[in-house]
Amino acid sequence: MDGRRRSHYQLNDDTPVYVISVAAQLSGLHPQTLRQYDRLGLVSPDRTAGRGRRYSARDIELLRTVQALSQDEGINLAGIKRIIELENQVAALQQRVAELSAAVDGAAAVLQQREAQVHASYRRDLVKYQPPVAGNALVVWRPTQKRQGD
Repeated sequence: MDGRRRSHYQLNDDTPVYVISVAAQLSGLHPQTLRQYDRLGLVSPDRTAGRGRRYSARDIELLRTVQALSQDEGINLAGIKRIIELENQVAALQQRVAELSAAVDGAAAVLQQREAQVHASYRRDLVKYQPPVAGNALVVWRPTQKRQGD
């Protein structure tokens, strides 16, 4: 190692890293507006041990969306909250559909595998029946009866 400590944290869009002043700058909103949105449940940032707000990149994007819906589309905050709830519900349902689709695909693969095993287990010494062709002799087979001594 080169002497530097390596971070074991994975940063992604859901990682809460921005304090309210930085989030306000990034979203183009006033910090008091962010507090109001938090109180209304529009955007709910994570909290530190000292109850300070920490916003993620996804929260910042949501703040921008709320602002656009409010300012550009003229939708009130209650309507925006309902839109966000429905979008979250749609995303959850899409995730569930993807999970169920994967489960169905897996079950179909197992079924095909089992079907192949059944086909592989067929007796190969049996001959497929072929109807007699005209002009062939007829052969009658009668099983012999067992003798009583056998």
